[in-house]
Amino acid sequence: MTTHAKRERLLLADLLESVGPDAPTLCEGWTTRDLAAHLVVRERRADAAGGLLIKQLAPRLERVMAEFAAKPYEELVQLFRAGPQRLSPFSLKQVDEASNTVEFYVHAEDIRRAQPDPAPREIDAVFADALWKRLERGARLMGRKSPVGLVLRRPDGQTAVAHRGAPVVTVTGEPGELTLFAYGRQEAARVEAEGDKDAVAKVYEAKLGV
Repeated sequence: MTTHAKRERLLLADLLESVGPDAPTLCEGWTTRDLAAHLVVRERRADAAGGLLIKQLAPRLERVMAEFAAKPYEELVQLFRAGPQRLSPFSLKQVDEASNTVEFYVHAEDIRRAQPDPAPREIDAVFADALWKRLERGARLMGRKSPVGLVLRRPDGQTAVAHRGAPVVTVTGEPGELTLFAYGRQEAARVEAEGDKDAVAKVYEAKLGV
């Protein structure tokens, strides 16, 4: 049975392949070549990937990223498409699903929405619910840097508190759009924000996400 993570991997690999190595992304300063290198290093070079979370390891991560970015682009995409090596924690179904479903969805939108006139992606109800469940669990981590109270709300009224505080800004949208918002892609997310005008502006300027 294909998991969400496996499906998102293949969709992202196809997207990387179709737009080529020099396409823009929503990741500041990164082309698709840089993004592909990030994806491969993240799951194949644990000795360097720690730099994503530990500041002292960042220089090593940058060096390894540069090495991978210098590889032929087609090779990078194929390495990503093939998935992690057998001994990698990411090769475990549970880890893959927990760690990569949202990661791959967000990065695919980083590419898609950086292109001229991006076509919205239709998300089925099952995947939308899967994204929402992950957002519910991780909302407070994603919203911890919000300078005001932040509530994420689906059109059906389900809510997740991302940050407690006052005044409160309520952001309404489909789970995929709320995921992008919570992961720091506020300007790209198709959502509606309600609340004090200054508070809304502060939320859009905040560095949300991990």
